[in-house]
Amino acid sequence: MRATVKDVARRAGVSPKTVSNVMNGVVPVSGSTRLKVEQAILELDYVPNLSARGLRNGRSGVIALALPDLATPYSAEIAHNVVEVAHEQGWSVQIEETGSDPRREYELMSRARSNLIDGLILNPVVLDESAVKVGVSLPPVVLLGEVSQQLADRVWVDSVAAARDMTLALARTGRHRIAVLGTAEGRHSAAAVLRTRGYQAALEELGIDRDESLLIPCEKWTPQTAAGALASYLDAHPLPDALFCFTDSMAIGALSVLWKRGIKVPDDVAVAGFDDIADGQYAVPSLTTVSFDKRRVATEALRLLTERMTDRASGQRVVTVDYRIIERDSTRS
Repeated sequence: MRATVKDVARRAGVSPKTVSNVMNGVVPVSGSTRLKVEQAILELDYVPNLSARGLRNGRSGVIALALPDLATPYSAEIAHNVVEVAHEQGWSVQIEETGSDPRREYELMSRARSNLIDGLILNPVVLDESAVKVGVSLPPVVLLGEVSQQLADRVWVDSVAAARDMTLALARTGRHRIAVLGTAEGRHSAAAVLRTRGYQAALEELGIDRDESLLIPCEKWTPQTAAGALASYLDAHPLPDALFCFTDSMAIGALSVLWKRGIKVPDDVAVAGFDDIADGQYAVPSLTTVSFDKRRVATEALRLLTERMTDRASGQRVVTVDYRIIERDSTRS
């Protein structure tokens, strides 16, 4: 006969409610208790009846993670950490790509409101076009990243402060003509706006006049588009002293262009990125970057989401994840 929750509870020496808590991931359970329950589930080959469970508690056991571009290494690392943390807490994760399209965001929130998923972790890009806005009925949702509003819980890294500190770090090596790659034109990416603001704050602090010619727009933050944007820029402008790219992926694209042109990094120009993706450590030269703990991003997002499922009325909560500047060979003279 098919094993039941009571069978698992009896084997693990806990109550059926504790078994449900382990599987639902909403109520905290100690590590030792979770281990006993998971071992009992394996030994009994227990398969939960998700449809029946959903009828009883109104939950599916599934959450969604929606990122703008799943092809990027940054998205892959965030998704990996969210899935790992969610699995530890008993959640299944449905991964979606929004393509920075608010219509896809609306679709995902509609699924959550229809109880097809229990909650949503969403990384919107453009504030004015985001599906999270006044007048929209929100399911349990947590935002990742720089889009700021007063409606949904959020986990982010302070891009203004991080971009400021990176610019100051580049200037400490005596480089004052610092260009940035990734500024926004047209649709204003919240991350691009805030990182530009931090860069400009550092220039003001250093007493360096702003030079609009050092702002290099790049709407899509990929190695390919960054390489094209930098190549076009260098065809028409002198080489800057340093290049601060708003993601590591863009910085890797930039390194390729500089190498093809015989421009030495960091001797001729220093290059830095943002996000500390694994690929950046193995670029040639290894990439200076803004680093932060992606597992902590995932852990805090899951914590806020599960708490929001049980308390829909509390005020907005924002978690700011610490960062640090990691200096590698791309900026060391």
